[in-house]
Amino acid sequence: MKKDVIKTNKAPQAIGPYSQAVRAGDTVYLAGQIPLIPETMTLESGDMRAQIQRVFENLGAVAKASGGSLQDVVKLNVFLIDLAYFPLVNEVMAQYFREPYPARAAVGVAALPKGAAVEMDAIMVLEKKPSPQRRKGRKEKRLRVKTKKSS
Repeated sequence: MKKDVIKTNKAPQAIGPYSQAVRAGDTVYLAGQIPLIPETMTLESGDMRAQIQRVFENLGAVAKASGGSLQDVVKLNVFLIDLAYFPLVNEVMAQYFREPYPARAAVGVAALPKGAAVEMDAIMVLEKKPSPQRRKGRKEKRLRVKTKKSS
């Protein structure tokens, strides 16, 4: 199966040997995002709400570069260094998603890259759209059918 690597400068660049996202068929796997500011590659300095918002903004930028949006996310994984922030994740998440919400897991961890307090990754499924060549083939087939009927 062909894999397409997704890259955008609207989200933090990979800080290791991985891609921001990879599309395989109609499924897109979004790499974990921490609250890095894309332009400076420094951690969001605001409170935890600002950090969670930054993570959703980063995920949204990669989703958009993949041809979708956060509404196409079917699975979201949340990693927190303190599960006391879980209610805040729910509150902020409600600003970025609407029903039907994605499946989700929340995991408490001891540490995250660059000292971040939150990280999230996601899986997105995009609707299959026929390629222009397939659409052209269907149109030609319809024309042939019409031609046969009229002759």
